[in-house]
Order: sequence, then structure tokens, then C-alpha cells
Amino acid sequence: MENQLSFRIANSDDLIDIVKMLSDDTLGATREKFEAKLSENYIRAFENIIKDTNQELTIVEMNGEKIATFHLTFIQYLTHQGGLRAQVEAVRTNSKYRGQGIGKRVFEYIINRAKEKNCIMVQLTTDKKRPDAISFYENIGFIATHEGMKLKL
Repeated sequence: MENQLSFRIANSDDLIDIVKMLSDDTLGATREKFEAKLSENYIRAFENIIKDTNQELTIVEMNGEKIATFHLTFIQYLTHQGGLRAQVEAVRTNSKYRGQGIGKRVFEYIINRAKEKNCIMVQLTTDKKRPDAISFYENIGFIATHEGMKLKL
């Protein structure tokens, strides 16, 4: 079926496409380094992620093309009566597919995947410099309940 999204766990052949999507926006371009030969840091990180059963680095395809990616980490907590949370990171849609409702469909999958794993919540952070992303997350039901803080090392 045309324009059907398919979701699968990333493999090593996907790594360059993932880094390309991560670097293909204003903030990503300042943090990522996309080159034909990826740095060992990306390769090592990818290997660690795929070995960890609590992490899922996912590729989204449509009509045979890789159009989006995201990274889920399932975190066990003692709070919320020992609840499991799904942490969403590195959500990116290929720039030529943005604004077509792909993000909403991706998050429907993410939420359903979290339910399958019996998570009590899906959580994410987004940079305050991304007002469009913040508005998108609010429109699909996310609520800014906490003030996030980071210490860069």
C-alpha cells in the first residue's frame, strides 16, 4: 500500500541515514557531524544501543525510503509504584517529508509501542529553541509538567 509507514529496528546499514537525518535541521547541524565515513563515536554508540534490550533505535520507511527515525529507551523506575517509562529521543523526519503528518503517525506508533511494553508514561525533552516541536508535542497530548535541566560536561 502506497504511503504506508513501516517501522523496524535499525541495523548497521541504517546508521549513516540516521546521522544524516539527525544533522538535517538547524540545531542538529550544530551538534552532529555527517560525513560519508562516520566517526568511530557514532559506530560505538550504535553498537551499544543495539546490544541493550532496553533500547530501540527505529527506522521508519515509506515506499521503500527511510523517512524518519527515533530512539526509545525503556527506563525502570521505583517511583510510580515501580513503573516503566519510555524515553523518546532523536526524533527526526527527513526534511523533504516534514509537514505531511508523518510525525503524528510516528508518535502513534511510539505510544502504542510503549503500551505494548506496559509503560506508565512516554516522556521526552525538546530544546526550548524548537517552538514548532513544542507546539507539535502539545497538540498530540504531551504536557510540560517539569522543568528540565542539563549540565553539559
